[in-house]
Amino acid sequence: MRLQCTILGLAACIAAPALASGVTDGSPQRTEALLNAPIAGIENDYWFDYIADVTEAEQELQSDLARATDPEDRNDAWDEYNSELADARSDYASEMADRGYRDGLVTLGASGR
Repeated sequence: MRLQCTILGLAACIAAPALASGVTDGSPQRTEALLNAPIAGIENDYWFDYIADVTEAEQELQSDLARATDPEDRNDAWDEYNSELADARSDYASEMADRGYRDGLVTLGASGR
């Protein structure tokens, strides 16, 4: 994973150390995509709350992985982390949608013509 600090801002770059370094203990990796920029490019309280939630989830993951004694513990830690990421993104997207901004995904590919 490559961080783009110019897009994310300092808070987000600080928020993602666990993801940038990766975990090499054979544990599952995160499955929920992190936002790499605020929705509609708007840095507001909801964006900073999202970054704080991601940071907290990553800190909890690192703590849980450090205490894990078996593969089941590691899987549980990753499951909880992925769930927290999904909740954080959903909460943020909902707040922004309430204000008229949608969280979209753009896919580029062949048009099939």
